[in-house]
Amino acid sequence: MYSSSRIAELQRIVKALSTTSASNPLLSSFRILTLLNQAGLAEAHIQDEGIDSYESKYARELEWLLVSKATIQTYGLLLNTLLEQTIPISDDIWYWDEVLGSYVYTGLYTVQTSPLKLWSWTKEIYGDSQDKFRRLRSGESEGIHVQDLSDSLTDRWKTFYDLVRESMKERSVMHFQQSVTGPIAHTRGEVRRKQRRLRRLREMGASGLGVLMDEGLSFGIDDSADLVKSEENESQEWKVVVERSIALIDTVLCHVTKLNYGVSEFEDAVFAAVEEDSTISTREESVQASQPARLAERLQKILQTDVPQHIKTSQKLTARYGRPSRLTRYWLPATALLLSSTTIYRVFANRRVEIIEWVRNLGDTVQDFWLNWVVEPTMKVISTIRHDKDSELALMSKESLKGDRDSLERMVIEFATDHPDISVGSSSITESQVADIRIKIKEGDLTPVLKAYEKDLRKPLVGAIKGDLIRTLLIQVQKTKVDIEIAMNGIDSLLKSQELVFGFIGLTPGILVCFAAFRYLGGAFGSRKGLRKGRKGSQSIRVLRNIDRVLAQATPTDTGVLSYKDHGLLLCEVHELRKRAHGLFPGEIEREFLEDVHDLCSINSGVQAQVKVLQRIRWGYSKWLQA
Repeated sequence: MYSSSRIAELQRIVKALSTTSASNPLLSSFRILTLLNQAGLAEAHIQDEGIDSYESKYARELEWLLVSKATIQTYGLLLNTLLEQTIPISDDIWYWDEVLGSYVYTGLYTVQTSPLKLWSWTKEIYGDSQDKFRRLRSGESEGIHVQDLSDSLTDRWKTFYDLVRESMKERSVMHFQQSVTGPIAHTRGEVRRKQRRLRRLREMGASGLGVLMDEGLSFGIDDSADLVKSEENESQEWKVVVERSIALIDTVLCHVTKLNYGVSEFEDAVFAAVEEDSTISTREESVQASQPARLAERLQKILQTDVPQHIKTSQKLTARYGRPSRLTRYWLPATALLLSSTTIYRVFANRRVEIIEWVRNLGDTVQDFWLNWVVEPTMKVISTIRHDKDSELALMSKESLKGDRDSLERMVIEFATDHPDISVGSSSITESQVADIRIKIKEGDLTPVLKAYEKDLRKPLVGAIKGDLIRTLLIQVQKTKVDIEIAMNGIDSLLKSQELVFGFIGLTPGILVCFAAFRYLGGAFGSRKGLRKGRKGSQSIRVLRNIDRVLAQATPTDTGVLSYKDHGLLLCEVHELRKRAHGLFPGEIEREFLEDVHDLCSINSGVQAQVKVLQRIRWGYSKWLQA
């Protein structure tokens, strides 16, 4: 009889199979296997076989719930696996398109793969010669014309060499057509064959994805269903859906990598295998009590064997028909670099001092530029903002103008005192008159000096010798100096009022150079957010183009919905669209975008409705997609 601890354990495992994380809703295959092993459904069924009680019925329902949740997790895991295996195939197909699009690329591919072809040809020659030698020694050879074998090692090597030459002649005859058409034509035919196999593999993966999406875990929930159905029939119905879904997952995994038949044959084979599956209960039969244990065992087999085998086979097919490995693509430049490494090292060794000096000068230049054109102007601008007196611009010292004006004032006052008759028209000068003269001097009026200057200028020679011509001339020179300083003081005041502007002007060249350098480096290394957004937008537009192409080339079914293959291709592109467009929109816009993407995936609305949704996505989010 089922104990309360057993029921509690089942409830714990059922809860563990439910995830609430929106970012990572699926459990790993190892975690699902661990939980199924902890459940121990097979051992529990053997121990409690024949027991029919309320606790047993409740525990069996928990077992069914456990198996159902494990099936859902396995279903999601397989969908992700098919997406991850199908989406990268498009890149390999585009690679072969580039190879076929240019004879230069085809020739380059021929050179890249020539060592592999030579190695394959050598192995064929060696294997064929070894087989002929073995048959010759056993006396089974009839058409090989060589000398009789002897026991000496030299004769054996000579015989084997003759066999190798004959095998090479046979291979030359076999590849005569290839030599006539040329290596480029042969390579293009090989590339086309690989591309066809890749397209078949992509179509098979997309068809398997569409079959699982449309037929897997299809419970057929309908609000308008017959409400008089018994609870037992409803219980049997969803259990049968779980059984069929497990059989569908197993069958798809077994057939999706078989490339010897087309998509329609694959779909027919999958549905035929599911219909003939002996583990599926019919709706009229009662589901056996041991069925959860058998289904759990089948899920374990899928997770342990089928999924890893599918991944391994898919990777092997992709490696066989996809783009060559990096070693194959880059062996030629790597070999050239290796062969020229000695010369390169010698050049660097001979010019080591010049290279070190050049690097040092470059570093010093960058450092000086940063300090002199960025740091120092920035500090000056900060000092100007803080009104640092040491940073003020000045064309002349602050006390220069005051000293020259005081000197001019003393000169004129002394001249007026010495010549009162010229200055005030009397024999003496009073204090009030001196004060008036001092006020006029501040206003720039030098009338006493100019009167004496005009008088002596009538007789310059006499005035220079006996008069005050030289003295008045020197006073006017001082006056000119003061006027110049006053003008410069005005300019100085103007510069001080615009000191912050001049500071920013001095900082601008360094900032512009740094901005251009950082923008270039950011673009080169892809570290700028704006560039990443622009790249994401262009990639999203390309994915939308692929979705449009899928919908345009789709062949709808009789009900007007997409076929399994087209639905799978659409899901692959939509998955890429979600990944490319993540972080491209603001929060509320991204929620609306995901709603439209969900509508795009809804095949029940029909192909025409999906085309309209695609058009809505294009015009509704063009602002961000073209950023």
